[in-house]
Amino acid sequence: MILAGSWRSRILAATACLWLASVCGGMGVLLQYASTAGDPGEPPPVWPADTTIPPPNRQPVLIMMAHPRCPCTRASLEELSRLMTGLQGRLDARVVFFAPADAGEEWWKSDLWEGAAAIPGVEVILDRDGAESQRFRTETSGHVLLYDTHGRLLFSGGITVARGHAGDNTGRGAIEELIDGETAVPRRTPVFGCALHNPATIAADTEGAWKR
Repeated sequence: MILAGSWRSRILAATACLWLASVCGGMGVLLQYASTAGDPGEPPPVWPADTTIPPPNRQPVLIMMAHPRCPCTRASLEELSRLMTGLQGRLDARVVFFAPADAGEEWWKSDLWEGAAAIPGVEVILDRDGAESQRFRTETSGHVLLYDTHGRLLFSGGITVARGHAGDNTGRGAIEELIDGETAVPRRTPVFGCALHNPATIAADTEGAWKR
């Protein structure tokens, strides 16, 4: 009986160790994914001449490229809302949502679209087949570009600390300081989000999924 109890204890201990190792391994994979930045692209240093998006006029313009089915972008929109609230009308913003050329409204008019449209000072724009994201040479959902009133690029990057994680971050802070007239601030930050032009197809009815 004592021997059987000893073996049982060893088996339970080994099972617990295996479970703990699998949990730690899974957490490591998730953390690595969350901290992996997307393609930074090569945004133009001046406002593209061929874009259909209205250029800056009396105040700077912020452009956010977004995928309407990217779960990571929800955090980027939360940060954009904080940014627009803090700057109180001193900045124009346009969220440009990618959509395939043949996609219907049910594909692109997601909760992210509705959330962006509800932010004061934000104009939401549909980007058929990624024409505008290509003109601005961006590749990742949540990529933010800040242009001054002369159409010069001031900032390029993300405004979240990781994929799907809102909170104080270098990108948002840099934009706030640039609008306040500061110059000694970071001009580039990593972009955490899904690829705008990913050809992979994921089931639309899966929680947190997005597809093209």
